[in-house]
Amino acid sequence: MKIIHTEIPDVLIIEPHVFQDERGFFYESYNEKVFLEKASIFEYFVQDNHSCSAKNVLRGLHYQIQQPQGKLVRVVVGAVFDVAVDLRKSSLTFGQWVGTILTAENKREMWIPRGFAHGFLVLSESAELLYKTTEYYAPQYDRTIIWNDPDLAIVWPIQEEPILSAKDRAGKLLKEAEIFA
Repeated sequence: MKIIHTEIPDVLIIEPHVFQDERGFFYESYNEKVFLEKASIFEYFVQDNHSCSAKNVLRGLHYQIQQPQGKLVRVVVGAVFDVAVDLRKSSLTFGQWVGTILTAENKREMWIPRGFAHGFLVLSESAELLYKTTEYYAPQYDRTIIWNDPDLAIVWPIQEEPILSAKDRAGKLLKEAEIFA
């Protein structure tokens, strides 16, 4: 497993060691011991989620203001542009974002710690994401920051208007949103 550091030190790209031959492939998508040894992160995951979306669907930017979730995200079908936004007011990288392309082919994963908002844009005809969370989903604490907040200035690789849920269309600007201390 290779750990790739991003511009925000707490957000990591994880590149697994893939064993591949004419029969197919095998890799460990998560190994607690290796995650601790290579990334110095010990987390207890309580929930696995599976999301399927069509091309140009943009989900996010989501977070839970209480019971915040760390997320280990990977794509098993298709491709997405995956984004993490630092919402920790005391952080040196508060209000900054990082994004990367995750695909079924590159098998990369993104570690997004607690205190971040998460979102993604589907680049392929469809995409399926699997992600582990460190806390249970709590809809009463669910919050959304609008995907096109001008203060965040996320450079989404999109050519047309994204397909959004009503919840995502109603997202708040960062300057109006509840954030972490």
